[in-house]
Amino acid sequence: MKTQPISHDEACRNFEKQAGVSFKNRELLQQAFTHRSYVNESHAGVREHNERLEFLGDAVLELSVTDYLFGAYPAHTEGDLTSFRAALVNAVILGDIAEKLGMNECLLLSKGESRDTGRARATILANTFEAVVGALYLDQGYEAADLFVKRHVVPHIGEVIEKGAWRDAKSEFQELAQAKYGMTPKYTTLRAEGPDHDKHFVVSVSVGDVDIAEGEGKSKQEAEQMAAKKALSAEKK
Repeated sequence: MKTQPISHDEACRNFEKQAGVSFKNRELLQQAFTHRSYVNESHAGVREHNERLEFLGDAVLELSVTDYLFGAYPAHTEGDLTSFRAALVNAVILGDIAEKLGMNECLLLSKGESRDTGRARATILANTFEAVVGALYLDQGYEAADLFVKRHVVPHIGEVIEKGAWRDAKSEFQELAQAKYGMTPKYTTLRAEGPDHDKHFVVSVSVGDVDIAEGEGKSKQEAEQMAAKKALSAEKK
């Protein structure tokens, strides 16, 4: 016997229950879950996608995490705190949090986008998480958005620090390459896809004439860090 799929409204309410939030303006919540591809597919009555909310939510998320790190780690330098923050709010962690909160079931995507899985879906989920933060900020103010971030994102900081995910992989790989090969690694952008506000970069790292690894990210810096991490793993095997 087949299970009937739940409605979008029911999926959104399940998300709210999981996340511990309750939106006053349901249209804001729906917009946060609406991907550009869904609007472009000409769904009647749907005009707003979530990219502006994502832009706003990204800033709110960064402020909330920065505020926490500044108070929680008084002995660490500005460079350390920047690295902590970058490792905490990356697409992998945010996408995983979004999926666990049930955001995947709330997404409004085109038929083509809905078939994507893996890294592409993780990036969409991470962007959606930021859009939800932005929507919550508009719906209930900074305190509500800040509480949401500190409840669901900040608890991962211990794991980030313990695993050393915050360390600057580029610096570490440069030290290894110079010690082992007497050369400085070179980073080359292979591809930059997507609109200006939502670019996806693929970068390779090489030592001399040898390509070591490739990395992907929402910025060149993130892609370079990912390439350096993969290069470190390859060199340590």
